[in-house]
Amino acid sequence: MSSISNSNKYPSSSLGETEAGIPTGRDVEWQPLVDYRRNGVSENTIHGAVSWFSGNKLVHSFGGNVLCYGRSMMKPFYIKVFSEELKSKTNWKQKAISVSSHNGTVAHVEAALSLLSKGERGLMRTPLDLPLVQFGRQVRRPRRWYNNSSGHHAAILLGCRLKGWSRAGYTLPSHKIFEGYKKVVKSYLGESWAPLKIARDGDGLPTCSMTVSELAKCYAGLSLRKNEDWIWEAMCKEPDLVGGYNRLDTTIIKSCTGKVIAKEGADGLLGMAIEHPDFPEGLGVVIKIAHGWNPQATWYVARGILGCLDFELRNPYPLQRQKAFLVPGIVPEFLLEKMKKINTWDDWDPDNDRWYYDLERHKGLL
Repeated sequence: MSSISNSNKYPSSSLGETEAGIPTGRDVEWQPLVDYRRNGVSENTIHGAVSWFSGNKLVHSFGGNVLCYGRSMMKPFYIKVFSEELKSKTNWKQKAISVSSHNGTVAHVEAALSLLSKGERGLMRTPLDLPLVQFGRQVRRPRRWYNNSSGHHAAILLGCRLKGWSRAGYTLPSHKIFEGYKKVVKSYLGESWAPLKIARDGDGLPTCSMTVSELAKCYAGLSLRKNEDWIWEAMCKEPDLVGGYNRLDTTIIKSCTGKVIAKEGADGLLGMAIEHPDFPEGLGVVIKIAHGWNPQATWYVARGILGCLDFELRNPYPLQRQKAFLVPGIVPEFLLEKMKKINTWDDWDPDNDRWYYDLERHKGLL
């Protein structure tokens, strides 16, 4: 037991260590974003952070200084390392799957497999996984191709071959890929940017710590520089390959008809790069959910934000005997009146969290 506790492979305390300049989730002031009420009483309040950026200007921040990892939300920036090489060597489906966090359906796996020859497929180092969204009785075994990042890894391996880079150790932070990725991020955040922490992502690639506002600034740049490569167009042409059935990012891209690209990221991230006449320097909005991936809560927040910008996103599937209510701070104050008119329920979704008669008056009738 003592050998384990003294090893640097493990934390030294179950309470967690304190590191200078690295705030933990218990140190920051998470903001309420949406609350679920049953007949007027809040039963569940979802906390998080939201940041709006345009060009180099912070438009609005609601807890946006929270430090987190960009995770899969930064896949479009990773692939920019290879955008020139992949431009003429891939079709639109292959381009879209290269930035995806997909559901692992047949269409997703087929697009990912097409990026590599049979002899190259053994190089891919995604963790063994099952499809993210499954239907019916499952008899599959975990496979690397079912992993939601398989298309991303396959595109990186193809990009390395086209660049003449070694593919051995491509998931390591010492590889040229990660150095190239950091250069891409610096082109959006400035040369002085450096990650406070680098960790291993769920798919094995390195991920950098960034504040929610830094992530929003990157997405604002993604909008402003949308025509510098094929990434925006690919995500709009093949949105079903970016996420998949009933996925929030795919639904946003479809709903906004080429004016918004969206990308989910673990754990609890949504980035939106928005083309809008009121923001000529591009607009980036990032939502971070404090407790992790929660597509339904994120969906309500995204609907409110996009609705204020005159984009129509449908509501998620309704809650069970609850109604969702947005917190004013998710949008800048000048958009608050517009947000009040965006219903978080549908006409066919009445209140079913109460009885429609006077309880006191009918007390003696039963």
